[in-house]
Amino acid sequence: MTTTLQAFVHTLRFEAQDTISVELRPVDGGELPAFTAGSHIDLHLPNGLVRSYSLSNDSRERHRYVVGVLRDRASRGGSRCVHEALRVGMPISISEPRNHFALDESARHTVLVAGGIGITPMLCMARRLQSQGSSFEMLYFARDRRSAAFLAELQALGMPLQLHFDAEAGGPPDLRALLAQHGADAGLHHYACGPTPMLDAFERVCSELGHANAHIERFSPVEVQAASDARSNYTVELKRSGRVIEITAEQSLLDTLLAAGVDIGHSCCEGVCGSCETRVLSGVPDHRDSVLSAKEKAGNQVMMLCVSGCKSEALVLDL
Repeated sequence: MTTTLQAFVHTLRFEAQDTISVELRPVDGGELPAFTAGSHIDLHLPNGLVRSYSLSNDSRERHRYVVGVLRDRASRGGSRCVHEALRVGMPISISEPRNHFALDESARHTVLVAGGIGITPMLCMARRLQSQGSSFEMLYFARDRRSAAFLAELQALGMPLQLHFDAEAGGPPDLRALLAQHGADAGLHHYACGPTPMLDAFERVCSELGHANAHIERFSPVEVQAASDARSNYTVELKRSGRVIEITAEQSLLDTLLAAGVDIGHSCCEGVCGSCETRVLSGVPDHRDSVLSAKEKAGNQVMMLCVSGCKSEALVLDL
């Protein structure tokens, strides 16, 4: 069953040009489920859309969740609805927190790399690392100061912070030079969140520099073609109910299961939010998501139903 929580909009706050923060509190005044740094939640918006946003507040807080939302010029209705339709006091259904971008708190040193609205999970991570007395630093990139959300909060934390504004520097940052400040080290972890070009460059540079512990969170999907050995037709067994459902090329795995009346949490339908993650008990998925790491995909323990397919004749899912 898909679990939702009942909250209300407590505060709407201007954070930067085209960016607001939304503070959510439980309608009953109690505590919200605990979360860890890097988590995100789904907002069930007034226009019927469900969208995922990273939590930016202190992970020790239980009385509220805070998300930052950029008004995307290419919005399909999600961020536009947040900016135009949400009002203080408005009730809203939200999901429990999920985390596919977990912070390794045992790292010797952590480098947080944020681009634009990608600062939201990084702010939460910075708060957590600072509360533990951990060694860390942040690199924060934005087009200009006006579009740099949560900047005052970051500077107030008093942590090692390198800022780069394209408008002031005359161009984008030299990511290679910045990431080369630390040599390859098994105890060093890098985290990045931001626009697709930055994340693509981050992955490439980390690989070239030998930074093995590089983690990313994407807001936009990476287009992944079906594997050459992916099947157009296969069966899915739902282990809990014993049902067997035929999957064809005419409809995605998720859409087929939803049409069959199977209750599956889902949001982005693009393979980036992780809300449709499902445990695989048998069979070989064809992973096409932007959530799982290469190691997780090779393990075939879970899959994202919205975009992924199948390489074997059948899948057995924990549904």
